[in-house]
Amino acid sequence: MSPAHATPTSARRIVVVGAGMVAHRFVESLLARQDVPWQITVLGEERRGPYDRVGLTSYFEGRSAEELALDPAPFADPRVTLVTGDRASFIDRAGRLVWTESRASYAYDALVLATGSYAARPAIDGARLDGCFVYRTIEDLQAIESFVRDRSAALGRPLRGTVVGGGLLGLEAAGALQGLDVDCTVIHSGTHLLSSQIDRAGGEVLGRLIRARGIGVRCESRTTRIAPTAASQVAALEFPDGSYEEADIVIFTVGVRPNDELAREAGIASHANGGVLIDDGCMTADRSVYAIGEVANYAGRSVGLVAPGYAMAEVLADRLSGGSAVFPGYDESTKLKLSGVDVASFGDAMAATPNALDVVYADPVGGVYKKLVLSDDASTLLGGVLVGDASAYGSLRPLVGGPLGADPVAYLMPEGGVEAPAGELPDEAIVCSCSSVSAGRIRAAVHEEGCEDADAVKACTRAGATCGSCVTMVKKLVGKELLAQGKTLSSALCEHFELSRRQLFDAIRVAELTTFSEIIERFGRGRGCDVCKPTVASILSSLVGAHVLDGENATLQDTNDHVMANMQKDGSYSVVPRMPGGEVTPEGLVAIGEIARDFGLYTKLTGAQRIDMFGARLEQLPLIWERLVGAGFESGQAYGKALRTVKSCVGSTWCRYGVQDAVGMAVRLELRYRGLRSPHKLKVGVSGCARECAEARGKDVGVIASENGWNMYVGGNGGFTPRHADLLAEGLSDDELIRAIDRFFMYYIRTADRLQRTAPWIVELEGGIDGLREVIFDDALGICDDLDRAMERHVDTYEDEWAATLRDPEKLRRFQSFVNAPATPDPSLAYVAERGQPRPASREERDSGAVMIAGTTLEVRR
Repeated sequence: MSPAHATPTSARRIVVVGAGMVAHRFVESLLARQDVPWQITVLGEERRGPYDRVGLTSYFEGRSAEELALDPAPFADPRVTLVTGDRASFIDRAGRLVWTESRASYAYDALVLATGSYAARPAIDGARLDGCFVYRTIEDLQAIESFVRDRSAALGRPLRGTVVGGGLLGLEAAGALQGLDVDCTVIHSGTHLLSSQIDRAGGEVLGRLIRARGIGVRCESRTTRIAPTAASQVAALEFPDGSYEEADIVIFTVGVRPNDELAREAGIASHANGGVLIDDGCMTADRSVYAIGEVANYAGRSVGLVAPGYAMAEVLADRLSGGSAVFPGYDESTKLKLSGVDVASFGDAMAATPNALDVVYADPVGGVYKKLVLSDDASTLLGGVLVGDASAYGSLRPLVGGPLGADPVAYLMPEGGVEAPAGELPDEAIVCSCSSVSAGRIRAAVHEEGCEDADAVKACTRAGATCGSCVTMVKKLVGKELLAQGKTLSSALCEHFELSRRQLFDAIRVAELTTFSEIIERFGRGRGCDVCKPTVASILSSLVGAHVLDGENATLQDTNDHVMANMQKDGSYSVVPRMPGGEVTPEGLVAIGEIARDFGLYTKLTGAQRIDMFGARLEQLPLIWERLVGAGFESGQAYGKALRTVKSCVGSTWCRYGVQDAVGMAVRLELRYRGLRSPHKLKVGVSGCARECAEARGKDVGVIASENGWNMYVGGNGGFTPRHADLLAEGLSDDELIRAIDRFFMYYIRTADRLQRTAPWIVELEGGIDGLREVIFDDALGICDDLDRAMERHVDTYEDEWAATLRDPEKLRRFQSFVNAPATPDPSLAYVAERGQPRPASREERDSGAVMIAGTTLEVRR
């Protein structure tokens, strides 16, 4: 019996075709209305539930498919049924039924089309050769990753890649290919990159920034053919002038097309250029059928952005609940998510409004271009473009259509602030464009719904839940409204500690406490949770320096720190030895290769210049690490909120452009800061010249060599909301650089919030980058001696965590997969290889002498 037949007769039936972000928002919004008299069925073509397609590129930064999944709570509601892996194939409008490819039928009283769009491919020869991809789904990304790995191994060299299309998605795809060690070029038919979002002057600055990242750019070029190899694989792209661009892999990001085939076949009115026609209530020509998101065409346009889709979802949920909301039209504000490159556009970015005025600041050398578009009387903000520094986006975006409230120059000049004007944001100003949340809605959440922090407002309104670019503005609004009520914005770490992380750090330091029990008895209540326990563990690591598995400390760690390895989605673990500066001896490479072979581990070169080994079982970790430690390796702490790596180019040692010894400095820094625990993971990059091959300005600390010394940048990276690092100091000597980094790290560790990266920490720091400069170089707070001593204490007391664990039988007892069989795994279990890693030696092979266990060391006999 199909789910349609099981629907309660008292409930009206909604069928949603499509299980993407917009469908998820629609279901979530509809359920939020009290006593929804609907039974909702969601039909998804993909074999997984809704996931974050906006953050898709973060998959290549280590975010798993599971972590990309959207909140499953709406589909746990008894009124909702989610069907995955079954594509809707036919709409019977007369019978009000939707049929799927599995021949299941679903009856509806209201049908919602949320089928989104599909990635277009150019109509050229060779567009479907082996090695041609689109960039749309998790499966697309997995296929790209697999192809790069296999093809590179077959060719015995890094691949050459080309992205056709220089829009937002194209630049993300280029960054993803570069992260897979593919030498990449972007081909764009327009005069400049992001030609649909920013003007030519901004595009030219962006082009220089992209090239500085090592990504090639070729504009005003149209691909006419993909030339094949003899094996029908990609060989090169051909252009109208007869020139070629060699490539092994091609990704097409030439736009999307509304996925309106189902509606067209059912005779539902659609636009000639694509998209199901809707009115301002999201209704189609059939009064029982609605369309939302990228498949919908409103006022002659379909737009491939999530924010308008969310707005449509909210409007339709209101309409189906008896309301009269109307779709306000398309908000096409965008912010680029390519790490290390800040780009944003909002409002009338192209100054299409008659008599509009442009106020422009351009610094081609510094890679910064900013433009504000104002009305002809210079009183109303119409839009803007920000390239190289988009920090003002959160403050400017809500002001579009209203008075700017300040001198435009204050938003554009480097020394100008990025704070919102002193005047109040009008209630109608949109703060979160992704979810169309206004300033007035946020104020109502505080005053009428009792929200007392930004997280509560996010849960209540969805402001900041998608791209996160508005979180800073949301916090400011919430704080201001609470202050008006005579309250203050709560900075409590969790329900067990009223103190913030910074306050708790200072309290533990002054009280000289060394255990969680003492700390919670003195400053908290209850038994603690998975928020405060790892936070206290990190603080104690900074102040006391004890081993993570010593005594009570062991009970505080999260899943990864608890076993000093990264748990993977299949329950196995990854092992990452440290390689300071990316240096490794031939003997070290041989040792890693032999270990990976003997234990059947999949190996991968990471974007941080080291080797990751996947597929280790819990009881294998000590065996693997004994051999790694014996070969001279230390823990790379890929599992901890600590220093990860110091990435380096080859510098003056090998490169003819290098002006400083980048490798030597990278090794020195990594050995100094290894094991340094912090509120979030830390990454450092050292480039030997201004060509920036180590991508230093995308790191928490970036070091770039010049003829006059080292230039130090801070606050890059930023996680899911990437940020370009700020210049802190120029022309530093080796010792001056290290002292400045010492103080920067220690000041950050002492004052940042829990899980706060350096990028948002600097944005929220009093005085910003100038205030930070005063603390570190001018000792404005009188704490520099204390910061220096704290770092020296860390350096002096450093001990490799895995080497110490191997010496301690009590710690080794933790590494047992099966309590009742500690020595060997359960023979009834089958361990299945993933992604082609070699097969581990069988028990028969070990027993025969090919491989044997001797003591705690796995020995290979040839």
